[in-house]
Parts: sequence; structure tokens; C-alpha cells
Amino acid sequence: METTKKEVVTPTYNGWSDLKKNIRRNWQIYIFLIPALLYFTIFHYIPMYGVQIAFKNFIATDGIWGSPLIGFDHFTRFFDSYYFWRLLKNTLILSGYSLLLFPLPIILALSLHEVKNKYFKKWAQTLTYAPHFISVVVVVGMIVIFLDPSTGLINRIIVAMGGEPIAFLTSPSWFSHIFTWSGVWQTLGWGSIIYLAALAGVNPELHEAAKVDGATRFQRIIHINIPSILPTIIVLFILNIGSFMSVGFEKVLLMQNDLNASSSDVIQTFVYQTGLLEGQYSFAAAIGLFDSAINIALLIVFNYVARKTSDNSLW
Repeated sequence: METTKKEVVTPTYNGWSDLKKNIRRNWQIYIFLIPALLYFTIFHYIPMYGVQIAFKNFIATDGIWGSPLIGFDHFTRFFDSYYFWRLLKNTLILSGYSLLLFPLPIILALSLHEVKNKYFKKWAQTLTYAPHFISVVVVVGMIVIFLDPSTGLINRIIVAMGGEPIAFLTSPSWFSHIFTWSGVWQTLGWGSIIYLAALAGVNPELHEAAKVDGATRFQRIIHINIPSILPTIIVLFILNIGSFMSVGFEKVLLMQNDLNASSSDVIQTFVYQTGLLEGQYSFAAAIGLFDSAINIALLIVFNYVARKTSDNSLW
């Protein structure tokens, strides 16, 4: 008996015409995209027109087009300055320190997922989510109160245990630790939400089969839960890499003082100081553009590596 092979027909797509058909068929969905597209166009893409002042000696009375073009002079001035390496080093230390703690929300999500007591689980989630809703100003105020050398709770405990008070906020060596761990406290619970959502989609039958084979809870976490949420982990890691140089100047600025400036001066605080306080708009734009260029390069590189090694990426 002869068998006939079915010919596989690969559908062909005509990009623009198919897009128009799709829009007509799902026009309600595309309407919901309009506010997001308008937001990014108005507040992110149109302002990119002003990036050209990084290559000009911007004079407000002459406008952007009327200001003289000076090329890469602002970049050269920044790279040759005595403070360049200090700014770069401090930015890399704070960003790298935070990146090293990237697995903490994953560990918290895996732990909460394994909790069987629903009341304790809700209490733990509320406790870890709550700091996210506290403003940065309030968080820094709490840090100042708790770490005060004379009246702070932490120093009172140190003195009660026979130690000497420590001036945490005026010590350069303590700045990166206080900045990073206070950030972890504030964002840990909120950062675990996406991983908990991904864990909710794990097939329960996989765990049942693993139990029958005698797998322990820890083995099921390692071999079922983590591989199941690995695509989510990779995507969020790439997004974190894309903002690697963006430490966030608000918190740094609030915690900064003359005594810890050697370890708290970062690129973004310098952009704020030179651009808004000193009015050197072109110079500040050049520094900000340098910062953004590194973020874009890191995002592209890590996205490429992730796509080649794990088939999971942003694009």
C-alpha cells in the first residue's frame, strides 16, 4: 500500500498588508496601544532632538540650531578630567554591588512559593512588599535616624554590646553597603512578584511525578521550579543590565555629604550638578549621552549572548 507524503505549505506573509488586516480585525486592542505610544513619543523620542547639544556649545539665546558645533570637545574634556575615574569607579561599584544581589528576589519568590500556611504567606508578602511604597526621601530619613552616631538605634545597640559608635553616613567605606542594602530592603518583595507569577504557571503534574520518583522538595525546586522560570529570570536580568549605569541620583544625592563624597559621587549626580546647578547644559548632555551609550551597548551585548546561549531574549 502506497503512502502519500503530505506537502507542508509554508505560509507567506506580506508585512504591510497583513498588518492592516490585523489592525482592522483587532482594532480594539490597538486602541489600547495609543496612550503608550503617545507617551513614549512625546516624552522619550521627541526630546532626543535635544541630544545634539552634547556636540555643540549650547547658548540659550541662539537656540539649539544656532549654537556653534564643537564636535567631541565635551566628551574629551570629561574623559581627561581628574574626576572621571572616580565617578566611573563609584558608579561601577554601586551598580555592580546591586547586580550581585539580583538573585535575592528569586530566592524570596521560591521560598514564598513553598510556604503552605496561607496566613503566614500573606503576612510575609505584605511585610516584604510594604517598603516599596515608601518614598526615597522617607527611606533616607529613616537611615539617618537609625544610623545617627549619638541617638541612632544601631549605634545604641553597638554601644550596649561594648563597642564604639560608628559614623556610618560620614564614612566613605560604609556608603556602598548602606546604599545597596537599604535598596534591597525597599525593593526585594516587589521584585519577587513577577517570579511568583511565573511560578504559579508551573505544571503541578511535574511535581507529582517528581514526588513519585522520590525527589525531595529542594530537588524539585532546583530541577522544576528554577528551569520553569528561567526565561523570566533571563529577561529581567537583561533589563537590569540595560540600566546598569543608572544608579539613581535621587537617593545618592540625599545620602551624600562632603565627608563621603569620595565614594558617593557618581555620573548621574555629576550630571545634575553640572547641568542644573552650574548651567553647563552641553557638558552635562555629553556626560549623560556617554552614560546612556554604555547602557545601550550592554543591553545589546547581553541580549545577543542570551539569545545565542538560551534562546531567551528581549528580541
